Amino acid sequence: MSRVLVVEDEPGLARALAINLRARGWEVVTAADGRGALEAAAAEHPDVVVLDLGLPDLDGVEVIHGLRGWSRVPVVVLSARHDSDDKVEALDAGADDYVTKPFSMDELLARLRAAVRRAAPGDADEAVVVAGALTVDLARKKVRRDGHDVRLTPTEWQLLEVLVRARGRLVGRHELLAEVWGPAYRTETHYLRVYTAQLRRKLEDDPAHPRHLLTEAGMGYRFEV
Repeated sequence: MSRVLVVEDEPGLARALAINLRARGWEVVTAADGRGALEAAAAEHPDVVVLDLGLPDLDGVEVIHGLRGWSRVPVVVLSARHDSDDKVEALDAGADDYVTKPFSMDELLARLRAAVRRAAPGDADEAVVVAGALTVDLARKKVRRDGHDVRLTPTEWQLLEVLVRARGRLVGRHELLAEVWGPAYRTETHYLRVYTAQLRRKLEDDPAHPRHLLTEAGMGYRFEV
């Protein structure tokens, strides 16, 4: 049984989420504000957190920053904020996924299951990742496509490595830029367009319709196996 921490200040929605999650076999812990969420996360060690951004004391992004100071627990944001800037800010702070209200319970459950799977022990440290015809060896820093070595520049490799290590998770543009080029380049989004296009030409069967290196418009990039 997986344990989920639901952080939601609207009592009716919090109760409905808890009832639905428990009915589907989840152990549920709830918190109604940001400070309560951080305390519950430290005390209960949840497998995943469902987090509303509009909390009465702390903004949800502050809660994410607080969690990321000591924990890698997956965070799925559940928010009425539809603006792409809000989504990007939450993802850059360390959220793993973002679901907007109103939402389908089945979709939320699928996102939670996926977040827990990705965070399974050892998964993030898997040395060799296979995605269709691609084999990415993270330990040896090598890529093969259809059994043949693919030559990447150091920057191309760094970009690919960040995405592969976070596979299945949307990585925000600013987070990617800071990881690969450094904090001073967090606004240089054209770098991502150029280098992602180069990687697709080298790694995708059809670069115009990629299967693995995916773009979420205005938000970031995702590597899918």
